[in-house]
Amino acid sequence: MKITAVTTLVCHARMRNWVFVKVQTDQPGLHGWGEATLEWHTREVVGAVEDLAELLIGQDPTRIEHLWQTMYRQHFWHGHGIVRSTAISGVDIALWDILGKLHGTPCHRLWGGAVRDYVRTYCHLGGGRMEDFYETAPSDAGRFADLARQAVEEGFTAFKAMAVPETVPIEGRRAVRYAEACVGAMRAAVGEQIDIMIDCHARPSPRMGHLFARALEPFGLYFLEEPCWPEHLKDLAEIQRAVATPVATGERLTGLHAFRDLLELRACSVVQPDITHCGGLTVARKIMALAEAHQLAAAPHNPQGPVSTAASLELGFASPPYVICETVHADVPWRHDVVTEAHTIEREGRIVRPHQRPGLGIEINEREVAKHPFQPEVLLRTFHADGSVGDW
Repeated sequence: MKITAVTTLVCHARMRNWVFVKVQTDQPGLHGWGEATLEWHTREVVGAVEDLAELLIGQDPTRIEHLWQTMYRQHFWHGHGIVRSTAISGVDIALWDILGKLHGTPCHRLWGGAVRDYVRTYCHLGGGRMEDFYETAPSDAGRFADLARQAVEEGFTAFKAMAVPETVPIEGRRAVRYAEACVGAMRAAVGEQIDIMIDCHARPSPRMGHLFARALEPFGLYFLEEPCWPEHLKDLAEIQRAVATPVATGERLTGLHAFRDLLELRACSVVQPDITHCGGLTVARKIMALAEAHQLAAAPHNPQGPVSTAASLELGFASPPYVICETVHADVPWRHDVVTEAHTIEREGRIVRPHQRPGLGIEINEREVAKHPFQPEVLLRTFHADGSVGDW
């Protein structure tokens, strides 16, 4: 069996262009789907997949580790840059889909079978609708409370909010008070039994991240995500040691070595690899092993398209440290038109049980994708009051 083609399909979904990767084989009807979505870099990723195809055509798609090593180490430049790593990830996910289909079994069974009866999911406030999740004013605590109640009414037992505003490296207390008010309003709205996650989006400096972490500790967060730049591993470690709240990070890291460094410093309690960026399922499985060895939790980053979600769920069924799956369900109203999925999310508790379909259990409707051709993503830029550039 040989790979005969590696192609991409781009599907515009407002904030993102989903980049689906299709790997075809010389066996009739046998192909795999991956995803290589990278916001604001869509055309670069499509080109990177085309470059990788030169290494893959004619190769045996079942030699997944060998092909991963080829994609990462050949062409001289190692594949840990975000664009190439994302392209590698998309191809790698598709290869695992092929292997599952070839053997007639879901991917999680290829990795030793299910270690849990279901995977719990959480949502973004507003279901991922851009205006709700990213653009609710940090001074509007009432709106955060309303959206939190909506998430619980939809059956979720956990949700994520961006209640930490952009800040310059050192500010007064106003931004911290905004965050306290918003998180306090959400906690009062949903009670103590619902898990709340706050995503700082790596906006704060290490010192501001420390202040936010200390201020939000009384609200019992499930985790505090990216309280400062992921490049500052020692500062992340200091923030984690200063508070009881679990710190989460990892979505912007690529390659196994980056997670090795993160975990050696004990810089977080929750590891968040993005399967579509870190190197695919091949690397994500190794990161799960690292997390297990350090007795850390894993909650992969997953705000992308439906192939990414299917891959994240399959990983969750087979990975002991995996605790919860990030999902987006209301970013575009036609999300489920472009994909046939084997998994179903039970409304009560928003949990997903293992399915029986081979591979990732998904199929992309190429005709539906064609209805949403590439468009430049919405520009989301941040400038501080003095005109200086901030972190969005």
